Amino acid sequence: MEMVNTGLKSVNKKLMARHQVGLICCTYDYFCAMENATSYPKEKINILLLEGVHPSAIQLFHDHGYHSIESVKGSLTEEELRNRIRNIHLLGIRSKTQLTGSVLQSAGKLLAAGAFCIGTNQVDMKSAIASGIAIFNSPYSNTRSVAEMVIGLSIMLARRIPEKNQAAHLGLWDKTSEGCNEVRGKTLGIIGYGHIGSQVSVLAESIGMRVVFYDVEPKLSLGNATRIAQLDQLLKTSDIVTLHVPGTADTKNLMDLNRIRKMKKGSILINLSRGDVADTAAIRKLILSHHLRGAAVDVFANEPKANNDPFVSDLQGLPNVILTPHIGGSTMEAQENIGIDVATKLISFLETGSSTGSLSVPALSLPVQQNAHRMLHIHRNVPGVLSEINGLLSGLKANILGQYLKTNNDIGYVVVDIDKKTSSRALSALKNVKHTIKVRQLY
Repeated sequence: MEMVNTGLKSVNKKLMARHQVGLICCTYDYFCAMENATSYPKEKINILLLEGVHPSAIQLFHDHGYHSIESVKGSLTEEELRNRIRNIHLLGIRSKTQLTGSVLQSAGKLLAAGAFCIGTNQVDMKSAIASGIAIFNSPYSNTRSVAEMVIGLSIMLARRIPEKNQAAHLGLWDKTSEGCNEVRGKTLGIIGYGHIGSQVSVLAESIGMRVVFYDVEPKLSLGNATRIAQLDQLLKTSDIVTLHVPGTADTKNLMDLNRIRKMKKGSILINLSRGDVADTAAIRKLILSHHLRGAAVDVFANEPKANNDPFVSDLQGLPNVILTPHIGGSTMEAQENIGIDVATKLISFLETGSSTGSLSVPALSLPVQQNAHRMLHIHRNVPGVLSEINGLLSGLKANILGQYLKTNNDIGYVVVDIDKKTSSRALSALKNVKHTIKVRQLY
């Protein structure tokens, strides 16, 4: 473990360039407007970043005046994290660190945590909500990286590159065009037409593929992509099928033996979504029977926790099968974008109270308010809390300049801007409101 305080100049140049092209211009301008207004004690904020979070996040924290930052290359065990998190205000993790209920119960000072990745399966969201801890992630920053990998895998499998590569390494000269095809003119079937699926669609069309897609929700097609109403119809007509669905109870074993058998004979299956979406035993059986021509799998139901741990899969040793260690979104560009995106959300929540993008605290996008005290109040979502808050502020003769409320099924989030002349007793009064979870005076 080491304190981070060097090696950030190159990242800073990149960040400034991204500011100029507008990646985070709005948030940056917002923070600039708040720079002289905020009175939050930044020197007392402790930030812990695990699993080698990209330096772009560290630089952004530095740029906004936060210097008590510790960066750890690997993850921590549950016990280690419980001990380390007690005095942490902001936490950054990736996919391996488990934010369990026990860990969150030990996080008495934790205001927010950022998952510097797409998914948040590693976070006990119920406990985070009950504790009023804002959880942020970056669901869209690596979509391009995944989309490019799908296209690359499609071309390699259509040309049977894995087999040609292995033969060459073994000293065999297998120069033949048999079973090798261009992807131009072939049909790509996309299951799940969200941010990644739609980008795959655009890239595939640009190299001459015909694109069809299936999604459980109505989606506007991009380019000449065609929506298919029935999944089975997509499977029967596609030369290559690529999966881009979330990991839910509805998508578990979506591609089982019966469904994969409905794919065209000689077709290719690609899974860069979730490990339990496709049955690897079924893929193995249909590769060996030559029903499937090839497959590429980047995600697995049981993945090693560390790089040196053993990896076992039904698909190892099969012809024309590409296995990769969950690296679909693992490019330097994606990690830099994720670092900026999540750090921006954490800083915004800390300095302005904005919870836009939070998966636990109801989302509020807040305007700048000059000459005011901003009070943040997170409470259990029961009737009467807002009325009690207003009653207490009225009793203190507080002049309310702005008030914002958003709720979800479990908690409510109230932000109140009151005149600076108001008594300092307002904070103590809000802490005594029934069903209060967290209260913070922002500035």
